[in-house]
Amino acid sequence: IMDRLLKRCRIKSRLFRECLAEFFGVYILILFGCGSVAQVTTSQNTKGEYLSINLGFALGTTFGVYVAKGVSGAHLNPAVSLTLCVLGRFSWTRLPFYVWSQLFGAFLAAATVALQYYGEHFSIHTCLFTDAIMDFTGGHLTVSGATATAGIFSTYPADYLSLWGGVVDQIIGTAALLVCVLALGDPHNTPAPPGLEPVLVGAAVLVIGISMGSNSGYAINPARDFGPRLFSYIAGWGDEVFRAGHGWWWVPVFVTCVGALLGSLLYELLIGVHHPDSEPEDAEGLTAVHQQTVELDGMQTKFDTIKENDNDGIFSITSADIS
Repeated sequence: IMDRLLKRCRIKSRLFRECLAEFFGVYILILFGCGSVAQVTTSQNTKGEYLSINLGFALGTTFGVYVAKGVSGAHLNPAVSLTLCVLGRFSWTRLPFYVWSQLFGAFLAAATVALQYYGEHFSIHTCLFTDAIMDFTGGHLTVSGATATAGIFSTYPADYLSLWGGVVDQIIGTAALLVCVLALGDPHNTPAPPGLEPVLVGAAVLVIGISMGSNSGYAINPARDFGPRLFSYIAGWGDEVFRAGHGWWWVPVFVTCVGALLGSLLYELLIGVHHPDSEPEDAEGLTAVHQQTVELDGMQTKFDTIKENDNDGIFSITSADIS
C-alpha cells in the first residue's frame, strides 16, 4: 500500500523535484546549524561551546548536500546558484526558483528550531516558542543584551565591528567558500573522491567558521541568514532584527553574493583558466576520456567511458556507457 501511495506522489517535473531537493537540503542545514546555536545559547554554554556551533553548521551542510546532491546539484546557497549562472554552468531561468526554495527551507527550519524543545504554550504575537528560549529570556525576546536570542536564527555583527568591516568580512568568507567548492568540483584539478564531496564541503564550512566566525558569525549564505531572520521578525523579535547593527541585515544577503563572485573569479583566473585543453569535446558537451575494445568469448565489446559536464550542479558527474 505504501509503495503504491508513494508512486502516486511521484513528481514528473524536473524543476519541481530540484526545488524540493534544494528546500529539503537547506532545511537540514539550518535545522542542525541553528539548532546547535539554540542549544549553546539557552544552556549558557553548559551544553556546548562555539566549536559545537561550527560542527553543527559543518555537519548540517554535509548532510544537506547528501540529501540534495543527486537531484539538484546541492547548491543550498543563493550565492552559489548565482555564481554558477555567471560561470555559465546553471540556467538563469531556474535561478529564482532555486533561491525561493532555499529561502523557504531556511525559514521553516528556523521555525522548527523555535518549536523543537516543547511547544506547550503561546507567547508574544501568538507564536509558539520553546521552554528553553522563554526560560533563558524571562519571556522577553531581544536582539541584543545579555539574554539576546535573535542570534539563534541569524547573524549579527560584534559590537566592535563597523559596517564596512562587516562587508569585508563577508566578502572574504564567502570568497573562501567558493574557492573551496570550485576546487572540489573541478575535474581538471584534483576533485574530491566520488561520494565524499559533501564531507569536504562541510569541512570547508567548518574551517571558515573556526577561522572567520568571530566578527559576525560567518553567514556566507543569503538563505541561511535571511530566511531565519524573516522568521524571527514574524515570530516576535520585531523589526529590531533588521535595524540592529546599523542595518546589518543586507550585508549577509547581498555582500555574500559579491564575495562568491569574487571567489569564483579568483579561482578561475588563478587555476581554472590555465588547465590545458587536452580533451576534445563534441557538440553536446561530452568529453571522450577512454575507449577500449576487448574480446570476451569470441565477441568484441567496446567500453566507452565519458565524462559529462554538469551544468546544473556544483560537482562534475562521471558516467560510463557500455555498448
